[in-house]
Amino acid sequence: MIYQSLKEAKKKSEKLFTILVDPDKYSENSLLDLVSLANKSNVHYFFVGGSLMTSDLFEKTISLLKSSSDIPVVIFPGSNVQLSEKADALLLLSLISGRNPEYLIGQHVVAAPYIKAAGIEVLPTGYMLIGNMMNTTANYMSNTFPIPANKSEIAVCTAMAAEMLGMKLIYMDGGSGAGELISEEMIKSVKSAVQLPLIVGGGISSPEQAGKLWSAGVDMIVVGNAIEKNITLVTTISEALKKVY
Repeated sequence: MIYQSLKEAKKKSEKLFTILVDPDKYSENSLLDLVSLANKSNVHYFFVGGSLMTSDLFEKTISLLKSSSDIPVVIFPGSNVQLSEKADALLLLSLISGRNPEYLIGQHVVAAPYIKAAGIEVLPTGYMLIGNMMNTTANYMSNTFPIPANKSEIAVCTAMAAEMLGMKLIYMDGGSGAGELISEEMIKSVKSAVQLPLIVGGGISSPEQAGKLWSAGVDMIVVGNAIEKNITLVTTISEALKKVY
């Protein structure tokens, strides 16, 4: 079970590295190249999904990842149509940083019978968009405002509410195309306020940045855009992970 693995990793203070795969951004050959590097590196999970998908490659991408790697595949859905029974688990994201009811519960109601029929593990996740990133895809598609980058107290209270509501994970995201990392101050504040595994993504483009986030207390970092542009980051970030311990 994915959730049990995440809890055990957190208990042991093990840091995790996940690659976010947007099916629109990879050809079959480039995806195989990515998998080859990931298999040789310290990659723990593949997340698959995107805020806006313009192709029909979602199912094919998951199938290829599953057939060519033992790395677990978790759906990171941008909409209620991003679902596959071939995946190992699904992040059931509730956009708790916003006030759009469609992304707090509306989309979930529509997707619930399909998720149940798929029979995959469901990971209830409190999802927070963070920062001054009004031009990102995630912000535009969700029609919500992010939590300001300098308002750690809002992020803390939001994460606490998610934990009290029974969510299993906290995901803080700078959003696709984010210009800067979520601050170490905010990460440390949220980390100290909740007991849930903490995932952070958005704006990570170097092993040095990854190391800073892990050192600040992040349990898992997620890198997508930067790897699409420079696949060698799979190796260099994996090397950085070894230095955290």
